[in-house]
Amino acid sequence: MENRILSATAGAVGTLTFNHPERHNAMSLEMWREAARVLDDLAADPAVRIVILTGAGGKAFVSGADISKFESERATTGAVATYNAAVERFSQTLVDYPKPTIAMIRGYCIGGGLGIAVCCDLRIANQDSRFGVPAAKLGLGYGLENISRLMHLVGPQFVNEMLFTARQFDAAEALHMRLVNRVVPDAEIEEYVCKMAETIAGNAPLTIRAVKGIVRELLREDGKRDTAACDRLVRQCFESSDYQEGRRAFLEKRKPVFSGK
Repeated sequence: MENRILSATAGAVGTLTFNHPERHNAMSLEMWREAARVLDDLAADPAVRIVILTGAGGKAFVSGADISKFESERATTGAVATYNAAVERFSQTLVDYPKPTIAMIRGYCIGGGLGIAVCCDLRIANQDSRFGVPAAKLGLGYGLENISRLMHLVGPQFVNEMLFTARQFDAAEALHMRLVNRVVPDAEIEEYVCKMAETIAGNAPLTIRAVKGIVRELLREDGKRDTAACDRLVRQCFESSDYQEGRRAFLEKRKPVFSGK
C-alpha cells in the first residue's frame, strides 16, 4: 500500500506531505495516526529546525476527512470517538510543536484540512486555494477546540459565517479574514515557502521557541498564564551562547551561526 504520509528533510527544513492526491488528500484514521508519528520523528531530529506541511498533487492541501471511509471508521459513537481522538492527538501535537511550522496550501483546504492549517504557526496559500468548513452540510458537530483555534485567527463573525453557510471561501477572502499570512502565485509558492523556512531556520532557535511559548500562553482561554515559564524562556535566550554569537556577528558584520544552545 502506498505511503499516505511522506516525510523528507533538506538541511534544517523538514517536510510532511499528505499523499492521497487521487482523493484530494482526504484523511483516513490511519493517516491521522501516521501524520502524528511523522511529526514526532521530525521533532526528535536535532538537525530539523522548522517543518513545512503540504499536500501532494498540487490540487489540495487536505480536503477534509475521507468520506468514503465514514461507514468503516465513523459509523458508531465508539468509532467516532476513536477517530476524533486521533484527530485531536495530531492537532494537539501540532499546536504544542517545539519547532515552527508552515502550512503551504495549494488548492482545497477544507474541513479537517483547515483544522490542520489553523494549528500551524504560519499559512501561505496560492491564488487557487479554497477554504471552508462543510460540517453543516454533513450534520457533523464541530468541537470547542476546533472553533476556538479558528476564532483566535478570524474572530467570531467570520467563524459564524464560515460554519453557518458551510460555503467555500477563495484565497482573497481568506487573506481578508486573516486566515492566511500571504497569498502568492502557484508558480512561486514553493520557492517562497522554502526561502521563508530557510530564513526562520537560520535564526536563533531559542528565540523562536520563546516566542512560540509566550504566544501559546497569551492564547490560553482560562486566563491562567504561566508568566514564570515565559520569563524562563526569555532568560534562557539571554543566557545562551547564541546570544553571544548574535552580538559578535552583528559587531563583525557577518551572518550569525546559531546552535540552539
